[in-house]
Amino acid sequence: MRMLRFAAPSALLAAVLAAAFGALGTASAQTYPNRPITLVVPFPPGGATDAISRVLVEHMRGTLGQPIVIENVAGGGGNTGIARVSRADPDGYTLVIGHWGSHVINGATYNLPYDLLKDFEPVAWIANTPQWIITRKTLPASNLAELVAWLKANEEKSTVGTIGAAGPGVVAGAYFQKLTGVALKTYVPYRGGAPAIQDLVGGQIDLLFDQAANSLSQFRAGNVKVYAVMSPTRWFAAPDVPTVDEAGVPKLYATYWHGIWAPKGTPKEIIAKLNGALVAALADPAVRDRFVNLGQEIPPREQQTPEALFAQHKAEIEKWWPIIKAANIKAE
Repeated sequence: MRMLRFAAPSALLAAVLAAAFGALGTASAQTYPNRPITLVVPFPPGGATDAISRVLVEHMRGTLGQPIVIENVAGGGGNTGIARVSRADPDGYTLVIGHWGSHVINGATYNLPYDLLKDFEPVAWIANTPQWIITRKTLPASNLAELVAWLKANEEKSTVGTIGAAGPGVVAGAYFQKLTGVALKTYVPYRGGAPAIQDLVGGQIDLLFDQAANSLSQFRAGNVKVYAVMSPTRWFAAPDVPTVDEAGVPKLYATYWHGIWAPKGTPKEIIAKLNGALVAALADPAVRDRFVNLGQEIPPREQQTPEALFAQHKAEIEKWWPIIKAANIKAE
């Protein structure tokens, strides 16, 4: 008796497999999270990014029911930690926090092994803080005009700190030079904001174009001088500091905005759970008070979505990359 064989149509087989994997994905998302989550902070401990991360995960672990472990993976102005997350499994258990420097500027100044827009899933836009112009407290200038004069007189020996070899400090410095005629010749790269501030306080470097929240405590303690905030309006955390417009270098604006991302392909249901936990944290009065103390402004609720973070990220890349490339700022 002849045995008959029937081959399953490829389309039917594909549909069956897709349904099976889809069911597995849905079940995984429904039980997520069932183990600890890692949030990669791509900078050393002690800086502004590290500080806001710790405030957020403290609240998120209560919402999600699992610990969130912060792992500081410094190097390359943030690139080392971000690259690690780009290679992680897209299961919601490895996330990364970043900002204007790591997720915009680095894309124009480094040859990155990942695509900043295509290789990550945006989770939430979480914080904003301006950049400002800050020096060691022993520098003799008392206002921005005097600082410009001092820098012109000390072009050969003045030193400027920056996070990474071609980080936000270099980009802001290029604008500063264009608008003032100062030549900033010696940049000193650091692996993170905390060590740069330590050297500024110790008088090892002269100047930083710094994330304001990163050096707020040192400013409040009188350990550094601040000449202007790089914003069209004064900063709530230091209302006595003039804007760059008021200080005589108009339109020199730069804002550090922070976001959180997951690896590309992370299921939408998991992204939604993570976003919900972040939104709940940002709405908590205790978290908001701590952000204020850290000098961070929380975006309005409608800007805390994955879609808003993607739109902000894309717009900033479109704005800054042509400027950076025109100035020939490169890290490598």
